[in-house]
Amino acid sequence: MRVALRVLLSASLLYAGTTFTATPLQAAPAAKTAAAHPPGTAIASAHALATDAGLEMIRAGGNAFDAAVAVSAVLSVVEPISSGIGGGGFFLLHDAKSGKDVFVDARETAPAAATPAAYLDEKGELNRDRATNGPWSAGIPGLPAALVHVSKQYGRLPLKTTLAPAIRIAREGFEVYERMSRGYAARREVMERYPGTRAVFLADGDTVEQGELFRQPDLARTLERLAARGFDGFYRGETAKLLLDGVRAEGGQWTVQELAGYRVREREPLRFGYDGWEVVTAPPPSSGGVALAQMLQVLGPWDLAKLPPAERVHLTTEAMRRAYRDRTFYLGDPDFVDVPVATLTHPAYAAGLRASINPDKATPSDLLSGRPTPLEDEETTHFSIIDAGGNRVAATQTVNLLFGSGLVAPGTGFLLNNEMDDFALKAGTPNAFGVMGFDANAPAPGKRMLSSMTPTFMVSPDKVAVLGTPGGSRIITMVLLGVLGYADGLSAQQVAALPRFHHQWMPDAISIEKNALPSDVIATLRGMGHTVNEPQEASEGRRSSDTWGNLQTVSWDKRRNVLEGGSDPRNPVGKASVQVSAPRR
Repeated sequence: MRVALRVLLSASLLYAGTTFTATPLQAAPAAKTAAAHPPGTAIASAHALATDAGLEMIRAGGNAFDAAVAVSAVLSVVEPISSGIGGGGFFLLHDAKSGKDVFVDARETAPAAATPAAYLDEKGELNRDRATNGPWSAGIPGLPAALVHVSKQYGRLPLKTTLAPAIRIAREGFEVYERMSRGYAARREVMERYPGTRAVFLADGDTVEQGELFRQPDLARTLERLAARGFDGFYRGETAKLLLDGVRAEGGQWTVQELAGYRVREREPLRFGYDGWEVVTAPPPSSGGVALAQMLQVLGPWDLAKLPPAERVHLTTEAMRRAYRDRTFYLGDPDFVDVPVATLTHPAYAAGLRASINPDKATPSDLLSGRPTPLEDEETTHFSIIDAGGNRVAATQTVNLLFGSGLVAPGTGFLLNNEMDDFALKAGTPNAFGVMGFDANAPAPGKRMLSSMTPTFMVSPDKVAVLGTPGGSRIITMVLLGVLGYADGLSAQQVAALPRFHHQWMPDAISIEKNALPSDVIATLRGMGHTVNEPQEASEGRRSSDTWGNLQTVSWDKRRNVLEGGSDPRNPVGKASVQVSAPRR
């Protein structure tokens, strides 16, 4: 595996023009025994202001969970293109004192009015505009409830402290970056339908442009109410009224009861072994953990390090293909459907999947199903944290597509998500990411839509790693490649820079980043029967798909007692930093 991964890593030189702002500790002499505690705090996020806010909480006496609230809130301010308090997310937490891992599910929920029939046009076809734009595309937000829950249950500092950086940045403004201005241009037509959105993004009479100062005073006031009143500061009272009025004014049908009735869920994470590591990851309603367990257990018996690169990519692709097929048919909200997690993640089931792989030839995807068979932009964000006490957080949050639904309820200052498109609104019809679903992921009142978000921990006797990424349906395979990179001994920054390839069962093709695979490897894969889709030039109004994801990761080498951070070089405004603690007495 080491040789093959380093071949792929060489392609990361494409991104050498970006700046990596991590500040890893100097390597300490190798210790005979593992350190009991990290030497400080490491935080990696998609924006430097968010990383700095997390470190500010550590200096104020907070822990990783306080830092997570601050980082999440600041990302909600500075990355409206990717996430926000109008969306949701997953927080994977490790409490060092108790040794407990917990998964905080803050996924959005379906309004009662959002039946499958509500998303069909007069011909019975999926109304794509209603599914992805405006009030009908939005689920009840979960992220504000998660901030309150994580702060109250696991943090040390009050919300007024942890939300203060986000409030300050919303009021005073931040500099618009290229990705944000380009994303606005792609979604401008939809966003300018709504007066509340125009009031935020056209406040100076013109569209947001790279380099200008972007202020959000309404969002600052919304966050102040959340800081002062907690859950009731968002889901009841003034913010709730503004939100409900704005949704209804655009034809939506949210109710007071379903907004006030939203609750986060604490779930038991999935855990399994791979190559000497314990992998701790997301359970349903994320599809990521189940798929990750399947893929790694399918690949486990192969000595990948001894295989030629094309054969390694072939086997990895076949593992991806089978996991995504199962995702389509079996996974959904475990509060509503019986998800066969134990079966899908069992080593014996993985052995059966492995036995169906031809080591020399691609398996056509339509041969894997006994029933009729019926792509990533810059959405979603992730951050990773380890603190000096050994607490850790892997958190992925989103509003789904670029700028979510495009709808800001007047006076609230934040965009609503368009997560309803992650349901199987019409069975067998692909969503915006090209993945499809059936009854297990059909909408129902209060149900949580299936997600690909895969916040993950890796733990071995010598090392701990925290990782995750945005990327729509490609999230799971990017985390897979990151896990394989850490298992091969790569550093945090090398893992963040790894080139990427992906297969999701349908469509039946391997997609790759530009220059991710050498031409001879691509030729060999095609000779084995694979379709390999190389990046195409961006069409008008669309960005190029040359690069994917925005992986953020931190690691702790317990033998050397060294912390490292890795921030994806594809995103020049991201930042990974290490803050050294005072020596323990």
